[in-house]
Amino acid sequence: GLGAVSKMLVRRRAPSLLRSLSGVQRRLISSGKGSEYLTRVKAFMNEHVYPAEDEVMRHQNSASRWTVPKVIEDLKVKAKSEGLWNLWVPADLDPGHKLGVGLSNEEYAALAEEMGAVPFASEVFNCGAPDTGNMEVLLKYGSGEQKEKYLTPLLDGTIRSCFAMTEPAVASSDATNIEASLVREGDSYIVNGHKWWTSGALDPRCKICIVMGKTDTTAAKHKQQSMLLVPMPSEGLEVVRPLTVFGYDDAPHGHAEVRFQNVTVPSSNMILGEGRGFEIAQGRLGPGRIHHCMRLIGMCERALSLHCRRAMSRTAFGGRLSDKGVVRKDIAESRIAIDQARLLVMKAARSIDEGGAKKARREIAIIKAVVPLMAQKVIDSAMQVHGAAGFSQDTPLAYLWSQARWLRMADGPDEVHYETVAKMELKGHEGDAR
Repeated sequence: GLGAVSKMLVRRRAPSLLRSLSGVQRRLISSGKGSEYLTRVKAFMNEHVYPAEDEVMRHQNSASRWTVPKVIEDLKVKAKSEGLWNLWVPADLDPGHKLGVGLSNEEYAALAEEMGAVPFASEVFNCGAPDTGNMEVLLKYGSGEQKEKYLTPLLDGTIRSCFAMTEPAVASSDATNIEASLVREGDSYIVNGHKWWTSGALDPRCKICIVMGKTDTTAAKHKQQSMLLVPMPSEGLEVVRPLTVFGYDDAPHGHAEVRFQNVTVPSSNMILGEGRGFEIAQGRLGPGRIHHCMRLIGMCERALSLHCRRAMSRTAFGGRLSDKGVVRKDIAESRIAIDQARLLVMKAARSIDEGGAKKARREIAIIKAVVPLMAQKVIDSAMQVHGAAGFSQDTPLAYLWSQARWLRMADGPDEVHYETVAKMELKGHEGDAR
């Protein structure tokens, strides 16, 4: 019942964690502006976001769970009024700071980490996925009409979006396998295809879907794909069902199976031009995708905080768990792993700032391979010290673990990232073989 939920959420909050992060984060932020916004986000989290967790959780366990919790919309209004809005927008895409606040990716990384400790926090600051990646696509590649119609309301936070690429019939980690078709007929495109894991498509505020499909199956391998803006709802677009991740459906956001059956959209909704899908995807896979790694660091910090408090509060076999060597080893390994991963994330963010996402491709692949696996291990260790409670709804750990594990696939499988890193490493040694 609600009493159990309230008790759970008392245990979920971690104000001491938020205080402890300040020193680490501040040492990694070189600018006064970054430090200022970190302080402000931290204060907003403590004052407004953590106290709202119980209300959000009650909503997620109610019959109205596929509707948007009012408390989140209220928090968005408050964050916007305090100037804590669209913090993700990189300074290079917003020279006059008219859309965001002019932070670098490196500066934003510390803020994303802070938000990551609470699953819904990023949305409160209009920094949630997949909207940030989709907004980035429109900022970089959208036409004036596309920006006015779709980017503006996304930046205002009045609508949300989704991204449809993965398909159940093919191995979608190789995007050249994508089979959805985008056929030009006069001034329109006809969309046919079967997608799934289209995160956000179930949200009642979702009004636009970026669909990746093929416009020319005879073109060169990486010139067949294009990206098209499909309004939601549209005739012929069917949201089939919500999918679950280890039993979690992430309502009201959700992960949807979607069918497109002769969906007609204006030709002006084509992004950048036919055959430019891979080019757009590479741009989207930069800052918009490393945000997941940034948030995972925050999840890990929360898990480690819970780990330590549990170990210090429980006794077994004649002493506190925190006095047992094996438990201390797990705590030490978690701290070391988190700090190592944070440095890699910061390096990737700085590389994007200095040379763009394309030049930072290796660094991005490295953190996608390292951070989710690290988070899975750190959270698993915290679950273990909680005993049976760690696997229940009485702590956030089981849910956080599910997020870490699924991000080892959602941002591309580990194997793809290892392949990218290895290929780039080997390329630097061409000609060395004897």
